[in-house]
Amino acid sequence: MNKNKLMRNLDNRIDYGVILPVFLLSIIGILSLYVALSNDPNRPEIGNMLMKQGLWYLVGGVSIVIVMNFSSKLLWRLTPIFYVIGLIMMGLLLKFYDPFLESQTGSKNWISIGGTTFQPSELMKVAFILMLAYVVTMHNVKNVNRTIKSDFWLIGKMMLVTLPVIILILLQDDFGTMLVFLAIFGGVFLMSGISWKIILPTFLAAILIGAGTIYLVTTTTGREFLYSVGFKPYQFDRIDLWMNPFHHDPDRSFQPALAITAIGSGGLLGKGFNVSDVYVPVRESDMIFTVVGENFGFIGGCFIILLYFILIYRMIRVCFETNNEFYAYIATGIIMMILFHVFENIGANIGLLPLTGIPLPFISQGGSSILGNMIGVGLIMSMKYQKEATIEEY
Repeated sequence: MNKNKLMRNLDNRIDYGVILPVFLLSIIGILSLYVALSNDPNRPEIGNMLMKQGLWYLVGGVSIVIVMNFSSKLLWRLTPIFYVIGLIMMGLLLKFYDPFLESQTGSKNWISIGGTTFQPSELMKVAFILMLAYVVTMHNVKNVNRTIKSDFWLIGKMMLVTLPVIILILLQDDFGTMLVFLAIFGGVFLMSGISWKIILPTFLAAILIGAGTIYLVTTTTGREFLYSVGFKPYQFDRIDLWMNPFHHDPDRSFQPALAITAIGSGGLLGKGFNVSDVYVPVRESDMIFTVVGENFGFIGGCFIILLYFILIYRMIRVCFETNNEFYAYIATGIIMMILFHVFENIGANIGLLPLTGIPLPFISQGGSSILGNMIGVGLIMSMKYQKEATIEEY
């Protein structure tokens, strides 16, 4: 086999419709981080932070190459191991969390190693997706003739691998991350083949619980009840600020009000690169979309959303094209993970949703988030890369 034929074969197995949006979003991430840090008086070490972010992009890119070479058989064997390791890391975090970041964020979800902080839950998201796909695939293989009873048994299995994760996240006081895991669970649940007689009442119940919770927040008696079941004061504050971002108390409405102001001030075309007239706290991470809105306006924001749309569309195509059931459920989980991050982050920045501290994929500062998302991309890439015949078969 000649070299040209080998290169053509490799080229056909790489999905550039997935890689290109990720590459462009990463470039935008570096530029946005530069703007955010340049206009933040509390962040003097710009070069160091940009270098760290660039290094994480490099590590993420290498991770894509490594993961896309994993066969489905290898992933199948490693999935339970990844899941157990993820649970152990999450459990250790309860004891060895970073106290400084816990005092700043109220969550025990960060660990500090040699001056570098890391969030194990970001990798746990991928391990959780793999484990859900593993459980659903194994169940469906053994239960070809589906019944209501077998569907409820499947739900029980899915809950069995979900509850330990949710409990650990609740112990870390990380409500935003818990919502991501629930979104992943919901996506795989919907695609698992469970009867609509179960799915429809379940989603109606979820909508009613969500609406009921919002209603309870608006009443004194309701808040007392929510306090009794574990709600925190900061969670009530975030809902209050969502409903009224320009609160009369500037200390409480500082971040969401300024985020909306910054994005609105960008107008249609924005103020231009590295122009920041509105200071937004923590702009480099959760509020990074305000940089795009202020610098490049409505057009720039739409371009970002378009890139995510292309990425999600290509991932959905991969999901439907694969003839491997295990891969299909993995793709579903990854799509839901990225989609929920994008929807929640941008929605919170423009005041459509409450703030939850969820980063914007491939753009927000944070190595653990970048690495987790890049591994997810690698898994999507492996579905096409492993689908074609291997070199030795030619």
